[in-house]
Amino acid sequence: MSAELGGRTGLQGKLSQWLRGRRPKETADDGGREALLLAAAEAGLPLAPAAHPVGYRCSCDRVGCPTPARHPVSFAWQTQSTTDRAQIERWARHQPQANFITATGMVHDVLDVPVEAGREALERLLDAGIEVGPVAESDDGRMLFFTLTRGTPEDEDEWWPCELDCHPETMDEHPGLRWHCRGSYVLMPPARLPGDDRTVHWVRGPEHPLPDPLSVLEVLTDACARHAGQEPDHASAAWPLRRH
Repeated sequence: MSAELGGRTGLQGKLSQWLRGRRPKETADDGGREALLLAAAEAGLPLAPAAHPVGYRCSCDRVGCPTPARHPVSFAWQTQSTTDRAQIERWARHQPQANFITATGMVHDVLDVPVEAGREALERLLDAGIEVGPVAESDDGRMLFFTLTRGTPEDEDEWWPCELDCHPETMDEHPGLRWHCRGSYVLMPPARLPGDDRTVHWVRGPEHPLPDPLSVLEVLTDACARHAGQEPDHASAAWPLRRH
C-alpha cells in the first residue's frame, strides 16, 4: 500500500513529529518558497498574491483587518489567479514577503477541518487505502484537504457555496467542515500567519493527484462529528458543513 499511496512511510514520520510537538520543516529561503509555489501551479492550482503578516498585524492598510495575512491583495483575485509559471515567478520575486491564495472551484476544492479531526481522518483514509491528495496544515488549527472540484452540480442541493470566513472569532462556533468551492480561496503553502513562527505548510505536497471529494467526505465528517462531541449523522453525509 505504501507505493500506491505515495508516501505512507513519510506520513508516519510526520505524524510522529506532531506527537512530539513539532511540524515538518519546509525550506525557509525565498528559493524554496518559489519552488513550492511553482510546484503547486504545475499541479494545476491557480495562484494569486495575498497579504502577509507584519508582526501581529496585516500588511494591508485596512484598520482592524478581520483576516490578517489571509486575504488576496486584489479584488480581482478570481480573474487574476493563474498557473502561469512566468507570472508566478514575477510575483514571488517582486513581492518576497507576500503570501499566496489559491482560488477554489476552478480546478480544485478544499475541505477545511479542525486539525485534530483532520489528523484522525488522514490516518483512517490511508489505513483504508483511500486515495488522498495534497493536504496542508495551518498553525491556526485547521487542516486542508485538496480535492477535485465538483464544479456546479445539476442538483443545487449538492453544492455548498462557501467563502473564506470573514470573522475568525466565529471558528469556535462552527468547528466542523467547511467546503471551499466556487467563489472561495484558501492560503497556499508556504504561507506565514500573524504571530511568532506560525505558518501554513504541506503535510502531503501537490505532487499527489487530486481525489474526488466524495471519496473522503464521509471520513472527514465523521472525524469532525467526534471532534465536536456529537455522533455522526450518516443520513446527511455533509454534516457538519458550514454553509455560506
